[in-house]
Amino acid sequence: MPGGIGIFGGTFDPIHLGHLRGAEEVREALGLDEVRFVPAAAPPHRRGTPLAPANHRYRMVELAVGDVPGFRCWDVELARPGPSYSVDTLRALRAEVGTAVRVAFVLGFDAFRDFETWKEHATLFTLCDVIVMTRPPWPQELSLDDIPLAARQAFRYDSISGAFLHESGHVLSLQRITSLDISATAIRARVAANRSIRFLVPCAVEHYIAEQRLYRQEDGAR
Repeated sequence: MPGGIGIFGGTFDPIHLGHLRGAEEVREALGLDEVRFVPAAAPPHRRGTPLAPANHRYRMVELAVGDVPGFRCWDVELARPGPSYSVDTLRALRAEVGTAVRVAFVLGFDAFRDFETWKEHATLFTLCDVIVMTRPPWPQELSLDDIPLAARQAFRYDSISGAFLHESGHVLSLQRITSLDISATAIRARVAANRSIRFLVPCAVEHYIAEQRLYRQEDGAR
């Protein structure tokens, strides 16, 4: 079913070209009308706090998506107090757009491996399609064992589409994306070492990090 909205959440500390390219490939493959990038204000699964405060991370996403057709930055988790749970974000989106609009929740394979620890993860499958981005050397197909145990009985495998179908009508599937060896951790380390991050992040994000002196060891996050 073409059209719909993709939700791509994360700390984006900082957002980089790997995030953007992956989101674009998912948007194109699924025929989505838009992908909303959702910076987490208080990510519940992150060890420690993000190195850049939420307002800076949100601004970097704003600068990264800019006027890019089909991309949008959404502040729903910054406006909501408490931990940034994805199920709450999806409920907020459903309250906005109703049940007729297709919603695809987009995440990486590493995050999906921890899916069983997420708040109301079985409920999340009833709210949207779940699209797991994968790239070599990660698996190129899902098995039933990859699905959280609490939700497993609600799925059946469809051999034609190569996806798992939920009893609610939503889909769990893999989306192969281009392998770009870019990580936010490495970008922060390069900034701290006063090394170039050009062509790892959008130019506007590179300039913002420099202007705000983010990720510099001598200053700490502002």
